[in-house]
Amino acid sequence: MEQTVLVAYGSANGSTQKIAETIAEVLRTTGITAEALSARSVTDLDRYEAVVVGGALYAGRWHKDARRFVRRHRGALAHRPVWFFSSGPLDSTASQRDISPVPGVKRAMAKLDTRAHVTFGGCLTEGAQGRIARMILRNGKGGDFRDFAAIENWAAGVARELGAMSHR
Repeated sequence: MEQTVLVAYGSANGSTQKIAETIAEVLRTTGITAEALSARSVTDLDRYEAVVVGGALYAGRWHKDARRFVRRHRGALAHRPVWFFSSGPLDSTASQRDISPVPGVKRAMAKLDTRAHVTFGGCLTEGAQGRIARMILRNGKGGDFRDFAAIENWAAGVARELGAMSHR
């Protein structure tokens, strides 16, 4: 059975979008139809058998578009396999250890019985939008801490789980 997976994301400056696109690309290489779309742009989940939701972290909260997406589509998400990812730490901690989901994400995971959550390193580079982002950059705390090998490995694990589900 052909599966279609949505990778919905909330991203302010494009870093989380690139992670979502990478996840969708890995899923496609395994024969799964996958689309990466801005969480804000998704109106319904009817054509998707599974959903990955990702959000950039800001001050201990998921990006508002990811939060709103989960709230708006809670009913549909409850009937599909769902995975969450966060992107955020502007250092190497995400590559060194598992980082627990922030409280709001943890609550959403419990309500939806999500399959897994992972936190990937973030990226904040010159030209980023937002007062806080510019302040972080001025203080020399920016950089690209995304680990694309880890992102690809995690996405491959999602693909394996989906493959196992479709063979039941």
